[in-house]
Amino acid sequence: MKPKYNHDQLSPADKAKRRSIVALGLGSTLPLSFIASRSSLAQTTYPSKQIRVVVGYAVGGPTDLAARLIAAKMQESMGQTIIVENKPGAGSNIASAEVARAAPDGYTLLLGTVANATNMTMYKNPGYDTLRDFVAISQVMSAPSILAVNPNLAVQSLKDLIALAKSKPGTLSFGSSGAGGSPHLAGELLQFRADIDLVHVPYKGAAPAMTDVIAGQIHMAFMTALSAVPHIQSGKLKAIAVASAKRVSALPNVPTFAEAGMADFEVSSWSGLYAPAKTPFDIVQKIYQESAKALSHPDVRQKLIGSGADPVGSPPDAFKDYNKAEIEKWATVIRRAKISL
Repeated sequence: MKPKYNHDQLSPADKAKRRSIVALGLGSTLPLSFIASRSSLAQTTYPSKQIRVVVGYAVGGPTDLAARLIAAKMQESMGQTIIVENKPGAGSNIASAEVARAAPDGYTLLLGTVANATNMTMYKNPGYDTLRDFVAISQVMSAPSILAVNPNLAVQSLKDLIALAKSKPGTLSFGSSGAGGSPHLAGELLQFRADIDLVHVPYKGAAPAMTDVIAGQIHMAFMTALSAVPHIQSGKLKAIAVASAKRVSALPNVPTFAEAGMADFEVSSWSGLYAPAKTPFDIVQKIYQESAKALSHPDVRQKLIGSGADPVGSPPDAFKDYNKAEIEKWATVIRRAKISL
């Protein structure tokens, strides 16, 4: 029969050894319990302080508007202050690089744009890698582009425009808001897909480019629906096609590029939320859920639609795949056009 164990009968040396073994056992299990509870802890405590949403463009633009709309609604729901910081410059690379280097704790976010796809190829060193340095959280909005021409140009359709361009290579011109911007890349994509030769005329902003299309100084330009629709409705511009999957409600008679004979031609000015890489999964999900809730709010939707944008609210996996597709699509166009900044 085994003698009954009595801790008091142990020698001081044996007691010390036993305490060491017990402590070692507890210490070895602590990391496992910590890891197991870490995600639930993050979910229940986040957010516990102010959140920053960094925007790589100036105050008052469409990206800034989207950021402030969703930040205000998310703040109401999450119970913490959410501020928007504008850090324009270098094609939005300054803002993106700053967020890429931030702590992956959910308190510094980026409202990025299509530039986060195009800059991967256009810049030799943008200061970050969109797929490696960020977690894609959700696409916030998408603003379709419209190809519009001067009303005196003798074309009525995309087919007519392509035929005219082929009959006069290097003669027809298209304007843009500047080299490397979305309207410029859309024009390059059109040339690539239609096998035509157009002359690119860069401007310092979208407004002067549109003004010169209306005045007949240049023949055409890709424009956002918000800026183009009033001038199309007044007859100052002629819409050829919409570069999106569906028609613009304000222009029900203007076909999409697919309907006009050019499939898979979609160009939009989009924006979406990103967090630094290695941000915990539960925090990413929390931000996604709160941003999607904000985008479903009637007044947020109304204001975005009124600005010419469509609210999206896609989940993280879908937005990640969209980023990959956009980077691949624009890389082909940028390399072909030999655009480098």
